[in-house]
Amino acid sequence: MRFRLHPAERRAILLIGDVITASLSLILALYFWGLRDWLSFSRAFLDVRIPSWFFFMPFLWMILNVEMYDVRRAAHKSETIKGVAIAAGAGLLLYILIFFLSDPGSMPRRGVATFMITAALLEIIWRFFYITVFTAPEFMRRIIIVGAGRAGSNLAKVVSECHPSPFDVIGLVDDDSQKQKTHIESYPVLGGGEDLLSLIEKYRITDVIFAISGEMSNEMFQSLLQAEESGVEVTTMPVVYEELLGRVPIFLLRSDWILRSFVDEVHANGFYELLKRLIDFVGGLIGTLGLMLVYPFIALAIWLESGAPVIYTQTRLGKNGTEYKIIKFRTMREAFDDNHLPLPDEMRITKVGRILRKSHLDELPQFVNVLRGEMSLVGPRAERSALVNDLQNKVPFYRARLLVKPGITGWAQVNFGYATTVEDTAVKLEYDLYYIKHRNLLLDFVILLRTVGTVVGFRGQ
Repeated sequence: MRFRLHPAERRAILLIGDVITASLSLILALYFWGLRDWLSFSRAFLDVRIPSWFFFMPFLWMILNVEMYDVRRAAHKSETIKGVAIAAGAGLLLYILIFFLSDPGSMPRRGVATFMITAALLEIIWRFFYITVFTAPEFMRRIIIVGAGRAGSNLAKVVSECHPSPFDVIGLVDDDSQKQKTHIESYPVLGGGEDLLSLIEKYRITDVIFAISGEMSNEMFQSLLQAEESGVEVTTMPVVYEELLGRVPIFLLRSDWILRSFVDEVHANGFYELLKRLIDFVGGLIGTLGLMLVYPFIALAIWLESGAPVIYTQTRLGKNGTEYKIIKFRTMREAFDDNHLPLPDEMRITKVGRILRKSHLDELPQFVNVLRGEMSLVGPRAERSALVNDLQNKVPFYRARLLVKPGITGWAQVNFGYATTVEDTAVKLEYDLYYIKHRNLLLDFVILLRTVGTVVGFRGQ
């Protein structure tokens, strides 16, 4: 018997497993804590020694581990270890911050340490079990891709580069007789539209991915309808592309996609917009207070190495193309040397500036932009007007990123890094458009959490 697991069902399995492991970690932490205090796991111990907030530790652990509900990451052992390490590191930093702000002796160091260690170990064991069992062939969807043209070929390439494979691609079908009995990315083209139903039955296909961008034959259309009626799930290529990569396939979409689909999908509900602005205001206020604490030290370091000015401003484009002045710590020398010859950017970056960029501390003044409402905590990277005007002629749909406020961090920033070529810029745009299309508070939180991991790991550009 074959069990077809979709991404949402996989996330539900991961969530259930995490609830069990986090709850077990709490019980073990209380047990060993009680043994150490000679009170055992008793009512007296729970009433006397345990603060009420300690029982919310499993919930906090699952929040810190939220990015590991991405089924793509959850299928990799290396990503699992990295994700658990980031969650444990973020939890430790949060505890240290609260510890120094709390009354002496009020924070249970032993209980928290036991919980974090137990939770991390059990999480890794559970996730490795998930990878071994639930990524096995018995739980994989069996796929036929309809269309062996540009869209189908690109999707086949994406799937072939995913390790482990997200599903079993049995092959492709296409009405072009010249493509039949050939191979696309090692996957065979098995036949045409008239063969689809028999192929579904022969290979026990569970899902069909529709990847035809042009006209299709009546036989193919009728076969797809009958396949859907028989219980086979028919999904379009862009949906699967987004599911696999977290990006929008801009080069595989029609030129009128923005008006036909995207504009309607990007309108977030009013509650989300209101809550996001509230979170931006609170985050901007906290960030600005943090900026005030470190400003004297960073400003002094910049001034001692390369003099004034300490702050750098530049005109950028905000939501709907509105111009504003972005604020950053200066990380570069002047653009010209003594002979007035331009220096490459890499040579212009100061030693202090390199540290500030690696740690993202150069972006701290942008919290002032967030407070002003010019930026958000999460959104696409803000760009200069001249660069936007140039790239919109080279990259499809580039100006669509201006439909939302730019952010200090974003989906593209945590997934891809710095773009140095037009091709890199196109990939980052795919991430940006995915964020704009799917943005919600949970995705914003995941991005912020991953940004913390990037800063802690010193992986800035």
